[in-house]
Amino acid sequence: MSSTIAVIGTGYVGLTTGACFAHLGHRVICTDVVADKIERLRRGDIPIHEAGLEQIVREHLDDGNLSFVLGSEDAVTEADFVYLCVPTPQSADGAADLSYLKAAASEISAKLKPGAIVVNKSTVPVGSTLLVEQALGRSDVAVVSNPEFLREGTAVDDFLHPDRVVIGADDQAAASRVASLYAGVRAPIMVTDPASAEICKYASNAFLATKLSFTNAIAALCEAVGADVNDVLLGMGYDHRIGHEFLRPGPGWGGSCFPKDSQAIVSIAEDAGYDFSLMRGVIAVNEQQFDRVVDKVESVVDLGGVTVAVLGIAFKANTDDTRQSPALEIMKRLVAKGASVKAYDPAVTSVDLDGIEVVDDAYAACEGASAIVVATEWDEFKWLDLDKIAEVVAERNVIDARNLLDRGALRRRGFSYQGVGRN
Repeated sequence: MSSTIAVIGTGYVGLTTGACFAHLGHRVICTDVVADKIERLRRGDIPIHEAGLEQIVREHLDDGNLSFVLGSEDAVTEADFVYLCVPTPQSADGAADLSYLKAAASEISAKLKPGAIVVNKSTVPVGSTLLVEQALGRSDVAVVSNPEFLREGTAVDDFLHPDRVVIGADDQAAASRVASLYAGVRAPIMVTDPASAEICKYASNAFLATKLSFTNAIAALCEAVGADVNDVLLGMGYDHRIGHEFLRPGPGWGGSCFPKDSQAIVSIAEDAGYDFSLMRGVIAVNEQQFDRVVDKVESVVDLGGVTVAVLGIAFKANTDDTRQSPALEIMKRLVAKGASVKAYDPAVTSVDLDGIEVVDDAYAACEGASAIVVATEWDEFKWLDLDKIAEVVAERNVIDARNLLDRGALRRRGFSYQGVGRN
């Protein structure tokens, strides 16, 4: 059955949520406070790089299932459900800043119709359902947790074909109504209490970050003992209890979720009186990985006054998101040690950092470079003309932080090659 849904916030989560609910047949009104952004979205102009999202937005703008309005108060008056998809940035102490969440709830309180359900979609710490209830001050409105599990680059597919849908509510009738929004989605629907739903999101991201840090630590061990990490991880991944997913060494993890959520779960644990030392170690290993990549560059060239090419700026391929990007962390360290950086990314055209020049293609980045760092796993980097690169570089050194390139082909052309966890 079709419902009317208001989505507060048109960031990565809000825009994907609104567009996909419209695709499931609901009438969706997305709101934001930035006028220029709303005007762009009304034209079907998508401000983020996300596969399939522009097509869905334009399709449902045309059929009337999806609309965009400035400001949230009037948008919620007829809504059966209101999804809060506002930012929850990391505070200085690592905890999530809930000021946007409280402000959004307070703003819509008087406009909600009786029986409406307000849904926390933003990643929020334990107790946020109660916080929204208090900000609303409405006994006739239920508040439910429905955390997102969207990966940038595959968010549309993740929403429409999820591994699971998690719903947290003290009111089982409200939980059932939220579950009904996902009719037609083939996935387990798990209904639990709000605290468990809220922790589930953090715990999932924390575990994935742990798996990545463990993989990079094993890569460091492989380098030390002369093993090949790719073979080690392949052997591990065949164990069905472990699996192959996220067993990929790299330059460290980043993005909008893992760093923030890893720090947040440490803060949540601290507030509850538990020292989550395991997660502190995971975060520390990730910081070390950025330095390890820079150390590899320094092992082949003196960074003072040289140019280093960095291929990739986004935190991972198939997105233009540079938030907490390992590539940027590595570039900052290179510049701090005296290098000039020329960087290229298929989806990122600029960065606001001194000492870093963003150029139009990979060959321009490599021109005059004394070392090349592969920082993001874009497919196009696999197919670069290595002979052309050999002609334009100042020195033939490659640090492949994604184990993406053909090391044999590079070495045949006189390049020194260092991957991660491989000799």
